[in-house]
Amino acid sequence: MDRIDAMRLFVRVVDRRSFTQAAQDLGVPRSTATEVVKQIETRLGVRLLQRTTRHVAPTLDGDAYYHHCTRVIAEIEEGEAAFSGAKPRGVLRIDVHGTLARHFVLPGLPRFLAQYPDLELLIGEGDRLVDLVKEGIDCVLRVGELSNSNRVARRVALLEEGTFMSRAYVERYGEPRTPDDLERHCMVGFVSSATGQVIPLEFTVGGTLRYLTLRVVVSVTAAETMVSAAKLGLGLIQVPRYHVRADLEAGRLVEVLQDFRPSPTPVSLLYPHGRQLSPRVRVFIDWLTQEFAALPKAQGRVS
Repeated sequence: MDRIDAMRLFVRVVDRRSFTQAAQDLGVPRSTATEVVKQIETRLGVRLLQRTTRHVAPTLDGDAYYHHCTRVIAEIEEGEAAFSGAKPRGVLRIDVHGTLARHFVLPGLPRFLAQYPDLELLIGEGDRLVDLVKEGIDCVLRVGELSNSNRVARRVALLEEGTFMSRAYVERYGEPRTPDDLERHCMVGFVSSATGQVIPLEFTVGGTLRYLTLRVVVSVTAAETMVSAAKLGLGLIQVPRYHVRADLEAGRLVEVLQDFRPSPTPVSLLYPHGRQLSPRVRVFIDWLTQEFAALPKAQGRVS
């Protein structure tokens, strides 16, 4: 078995967490699978897999080698596809903020996969900084301003923001007419994953951004929880309008201070710097850009 086939076998063992199932998938004896992995470990001088009677899992070195193998295999397959005219194929690994995934990625995904039936998507959810190369992630979809120069950022949309509170909260504290009226109000604090601090509220006053931090009764780290807290009357919040559209229509939340809205929030796709995009990543980025371009104005706009 040559090195490329050995890499494919190792990747399948890690994916399936089983020598037996990986061997069955590739049509080789289980003994061949175990021997090939042993040969790779001997050649590299490291232990790649932790083995038990029921479970196989990569070590730290094994995880790093797994991501290396997946990149090498993908580049070979994509290079061959470019000459044969075949559609992109293989596993596309993306990392998306959960709210964005549910509102903007998943609804159109059936059409995308129907167009590219040989692609398989692995979708991770989060808003942390990720090492795309080390973790084997093809691209990341993030909200907010970005500053990491090791990744290429392609802005795909600007999401309209607003300030919202529940009707019960309005009845208790009154509706503010200007940011100056917020002195006796409270906010649901949203804790930044980057700084660990509550993010201030933002208002546009006379063409200038003004930042305010109100009294905080409840702080959260997830957008969905923040909206739920606001609906319970625990404070006002600022989120993209798409996130609370159904709540506004149902009357569970109301928008206030519409003349002093926060600046829109950018949405960007990120991928490794200095690396030519693979066909599978390129078609995904082009598709997702088109999805955002089709957004109604009430949800956002493309920059």
